Amino acid sequence: MSEGHTHHTRFRIPRGMWDAYGRVTDRLGTTRSARLLDHVRADIKAHGDERDLADLAAAEQELAERRSRKGGRPPKAG
Repeated sequence: MSEGHTHHTRFRIPRGMWDAYGRVTDRLGTTRSARLLDHVRADIKAHGDERDLADLAAAEQELAERRSRKGGRPPKAG
């Protein structure tokens, strides 16, 4: 992974489910990425051990620092 970049990952999901999820997140005024990150955070908080929680805290700090340098991350258009 390149320094200064978030991890890019891929996973398999049926196209129709991904498309429906995109429409749902649009209606909620958010993005698929934001909702997925919220879900991952919730799982770590609910089921993580000390190491997992420490990694989450470090990751949240990394995101906050990156976004402050960039002036935040505007939602994608379209």
